[in-house]
Amino acid sequence: MADQALGDVDLAAIGAVLAEPARARILLALGDGRALPASVLASEAGVAPSTASAHLGRLVEAGLLRVHPQGRHRYYRLAGPEVGELIEALARVSPAAPVRSLRQGTRAEALRAARTCSDHPAARLGVPGSAALLERGLARGGDGVHRLDGGGRDRLSSVGRDLDYRLTSAGQERLAELGVELPSPGRDGTVPLRYCVDWTEQRHHLSGSVGRALTGRLLDLGWLRRSDRSRAVHVTDLGGRELPRRLGVRVSA
Repeated sequence: MADQALGDVDLAAIGAVLAEPARARILLALGDGRALPASVLASEAGVAPSTASAHLGRLVEAGLLRVHPQGRHRYYRLAGPEVGELIEALARVSPAAPVRSLRQGTRAEALRAARTCSDHPAARLGVPGSAALLERGLARGGDGVHRLDGGGRDRLSSVGRDLDYRLTSAGQERLAELGVELPSPGRDGTVPLRYCVDWTEQRHHLSGSVGRALTGRLLDLGWLRRSDRSRAVHVTDLGGRELPRRLGVRVSA
């Protein structure tokens, strides 16, 4: 039998998967790149474990999640960075959900204050972090501001493409002092930096391998702490002292 001809992309297929609120909540819970067990995701979605299992199966079938069996448990994570980018893009154009409890309001504010975009810092943590690198000459290539009328390829809540950000030799030295593992510099002595356009701040924040490495190191140092049940991260008391002193990063309350 001849292969069936393929037409245009079927956006409605993905839309049907995301139209179920419980599945959307599962994707948001996994938006920071972690793998979480089905029991935690059931609680996050507000459904029974058996119902969560059906939703998780649908998300895996749609190619949005991958499952990793480990002993008697099954852990789920986003199928790839493009799914994290999809979540961020949809978050930018989606209306805010009504807050019906103190817990929901606290979580929403935490996400806007400091969260991870896939696996790197975003919001009012990631944007000041990137700005501090630029202001101190540790990075170069732009001013960190997203301009809606710039005429380029960058869109709100997307991976940036317009600007060529670079980590300077001074920036490499500063991050190395913190124990951040960096890629080897190019012939010009700089390290390429990827960036995203932040959907809450509408500015640039660091992403890519350097963003991942920096996030991991700040967590290891105890300057950041992940939330148990969302993409929010919290600056610890130690981080509140060390981030301004070591990187010039002051996170707004």
